[in-house]
Amino acid sequence: MTTMTLALLHQETFSWTEWKVYSQFMVGWLLMGATYFLLIGPFRGRFPGSAPVPGKKVASFSFAMALMFVALQGPLHELSDFFLFSAHMVQHLVLILIMPPFLLYGLPDWMLRPAIKIRPIGALARLVTFPIVAFALNNTIFLAWHFPGPYDLMMRNHDVHVAMHLMIMVTGTIMWWPVMSPLKELPRIAAPLQMVYLFVLGIPMMVSAALITFSENELYRWYVEAPRLFAISPLDDQRLGGVIMWVPGGLMLWIAITVVYFRWTVPEVGEDETRSRRRVGSPPPFPQRS
Repeated sequence: MTTMTLALLHQETFSWTEWKVYSQFMVGWLLMGATYFLLIGPFRGRFPGSAPVPGKKVASFSFAMALMFVALQGPLHELSDFFLFSAHMVQHLVLILIMPPFLLYGLPDWMLRPAIKIRPIGALARLVTFPIVAFALNNTIFLAWHFPGPYDLMMRNHDVHVAMHLMIMVTGTIMWWPVMSPLKELPRIAAPLQMVYLFVLGIPMMVSAALITFSENELYRWYVEAPRLFAISPLDDQRLGGVIMWVPGGLMLWIAITVVYFRWTVPEVGEDETRSRRRVGSPPPFPQRS
């Protein structure tokens, strides 16, 4: 594709206050939200073993939906699609590292259980949520799309771009399953292994981020031809995007490791304190008379 053709595919203006929404996204997003609220509401009685969904879970799912909307519509979407590689990396971090844990936490187990009882679906779910497979699946998809060829293809073709976003959201959710699984049939791994898993999970992304950050050349022609909204060159924008993948991306995984650690240790500390109080509060045993 010629430089002139690439330039014609870009927008020339940008506004922080203009929220463009795209029907292709909105249809799927609204269907997803409506399905959730119908299932936890009027249709809940049709699910064996169902129970009211706590407010914190509903809030978590709603927050995940809001993150999806902010990432894929409005100013961040426009910046990502037409102007800045760094904005695209922010978008990807939201869709892979922030949105999925809130989504999974908001799903009640009884909502998912009927699906995994269907033998082919259950077998596939057990396969893809196995930690090694989940790790490989997410990182393979993420890294493959960040090679220059596939990346520029998706930026030129809207349908391919939509497919890429669906792929990274689905594999990102699968990636978080060993840590955030809502189903005992597809359980979370043990807390120490969760911390190891989260640590290892960030290594491929950090390697990719380092290669992008320290590259001496622009890797993505799409952003080379983009209009310059701010005083930042295409190469500096690319390096900023790499740093965003590297530092905030790694920080999010370390935050998750910290949460897992406290989720693991705090109950044990509480049990130890309870046992100590019982020992202190109980009277010494009376000596037995011979």
